[in-house]
Amino acid sequence: MALLSDSVRKRVSGLLDKLERPVRLVLFTQEVECPHCREARELAEEVTGLSDRLNLEVHNLQLDRGKAAEYGVERVPTLCVVGDSDRGIRFNGIPSGYEFTSLLAAIELSARADSGLARATRDKLAGLKTPVDIQVFVTLTCPYCPAMVTLAHRFAQESPQVSAAAVDAGEFPQLANLHGVMAVPRTVINHAASLDGVVPEEKLLEQVLAAAEG
Repeated sequence: MALLSDSVRKRVSGLLDKLERPVRLVLFTQEVECPHCREARELAEEVTGLSDRLNLEVHNLQLDRGKAAEYGVERVPTLCVVGDSDRGIRFNGIPSGYEFTSLLAAIELSARADSGLARATRDKLAGLKTPVDIQVFVTLTCPYCPAMVTLAHRFAQESPQVSAAAVDAGEFPQLANLHGVMAVPRTVINHAASLDGVVPEEKLLEQVLAAAEG
């Protein structure tokens, strides 16, 4: 049974027809002891089947350790959205519910290879010398989370020093508990500093720069 309805498939197909460049979806899965991996794969297959500009690669986390190391993947399911190069745009968990919007935004972002960030933000991100990891904890029923996820992904698109993942708090409860996630979205930077709610670009930039300085 298809995960996407006919009406959703039609709308998504129209959006994907406008992609400027090809995009790869690289999915890491492990169906043993991963109850959500099968659904993640089915969703990725349905989406990539809607456009010849999308390609899907599927890797087993345990069997393809080289690929997992290449993409920095440690948990499943993880979906990497890759344009002309890997910019660290990730989804930990199934990007369904409201996060399906984030997935489509990530695909469009990767296809145009332009973050759309303000010039001042771009200039400051260009000066980053150390890696910064952004995790945006979400739930699939949160209507506000996609805005924060997309902003984090735009930072990753802009700077090779930044990686950004949407993390389904319901699917990874131990990780959510580790970072004190009581409400979403909660954005954790370099596994330390955190921001609650949807924040403006300038606020996220401030925290990213602070994290990079140590």
